[in-house]
Amino acid sequence: MFYISGARLVDDKQVRIASTKIVGLGHKKAIQVRYRLGISGNIKIKECSKYQIDQIEEMIGQDHVVHWELKRGERADIERNISIPCYRGIRHQDGSPLRGQRTHTNARTCRKLIRK
Repeated sequence: MFYISGARLVDDKQVRIASTKIVGLGHKKAIQVRYRLGISGNIKIKECSKYQIDQIEEMIGQDHVVHWELKRGERADIERNISIPCYRGIRHQDGSPLRGQRTHTNARTCRKLIRK
């Protein structure tokens, strides 16, 4: 069992499939990383050497925004929207749906939070 950027990679899966479990790394980016390192398409995580795992982790850390950095960026964007009184910031502050969803009969969770 290997951990890369806070994500546990399953040993039985191929490298391109297992690396999509990393937050911020999708299918295409996983294939790009594998291709740039010259790792075979059919190789599984348990067949990779420690050196190859370290290379994957280093390349992901250098080239891609993943895990905590991604979440920190999202939180900073929300805080910025709240600090400037725009529509999305006000909706974030109230805990209401942001993207035009119906709130009269749906969005019960956020309406429950507003009532209390």
